[in-house]
Amino acid sequence: MRPIRVFVVEDSLTVRMRLCELIQGDPRLELVGEAEDGKSAIERCLALRPDVISMDMMLPQISGLAVTEYLMAHCPTPILIVSSSFNRGEVFRTYEALAAGALEVMEKPMADDISDTWERQYLDMLALLSRIKVVTHPRARLPPSRNAVPALEVVRPQRPSGRYSLLAIGASTGGPRAVVEVLKALPASFPLPILLVVHIGEPFGKSFADWLDGQSVHSVFFAENGRPLERGVFMAPPGRHLLVREGRTWLGNGPERHSCKPSVDVLFESVAADCGSSTMACLLTGMGADGARGLLAINQAGGFTIAQDEQSSVVYGMPREAALLGAAQYILPLTEIGPFLMTRLPAEMSR
Repeated sequence: MRPIRVFVVEDSLTVRMRLCELIQGDPRLELVGEAEDGKSAIERCLALRPDVISMDMMLPQISGLAVTEYLMAHCPTPILIVSSSFNRGEVFRTYEALAAGALEVMEKPMADDISDTWERQYLDMLALLSRIKVVTHPRARLPPSRNAVPALEVVRPQRPSGRYSLLAIGASTGGPRAVVEVLKALPASFPLPILLVVHIGEPFGKSFADWLDGQSVHSVFFAENGRPLERGVFMAPPGRHLLVREGRTWLGNGPERHSCKPSVDVLFESVAADCGSSTMACLLTGMGADGARGLLAINQAGGFTIAQDEQSSVVYGMPREAALLGAAQYILPLTEIGPFLMTRLPAEMSR
């Protein structure tokens, strides 16, 4: 098996040398090139066509965000963002890069403060992301093809529209763009509280609610203990599980589920127990299996469940597990999920 071809984009010479040393010391990986600025990164990536890219966000000449947008439009490649900038503007640009097609983000330590644990996580993440087949981002000249036959048959049972009390959404890898797509398809008049879990770790997750708030007409905020459910998007904060009990949000400190905290399963299972058949739920793109059993619990409680389809998922992991369990009543392309949710509401609720 040939080694995984890695390209490193980092403006700090010291940090870049250290990252390159790590890659060269891993038998799974092969360092095929490096760049210290955005312009060189684009030129060399187009020429070398690496399997995965390690990308800093703050670069001379062309920013990491602009590099990500260009590469995902013209040379789609798995990108791991490695950043140490946590001011609001730079973190927002990190979210924009994730929405533009970058797959994951890791905090960048100082070159002389890279721990063994961070090294293993970094190298393992590069190896993992290299296996993900990314597609041309919608900002490119042509949208992704929709002609491929889905691996799993779309199930469309005839259930009558009902009166629902909340919508729960879970996502992971590729989640920022997917969540924005769904929220933009729901009008300002959407009457239900929306509960959201997206896997973005600290410190990058701290401002995600603020960024997401600016991407749609819906108010987005981190959930708090004891807050009554109302219109808006209640998001799980980093490192805390989000639960619902008696029409209020609560934050939990329980153990990780599927190595995730917050966990989609924890949210979905809590709304299944609290709201049952009045729950709408969507499981979107993501790596692993988090959310699949929770979606099944909602389905079994009589709620309404959707999973994103393979063709439109950045990573068809979590939705696939839900489909295999029979947890999803509908398996839909991302662009159809929001509009389809609206069709399930009685006319007087969707005005």
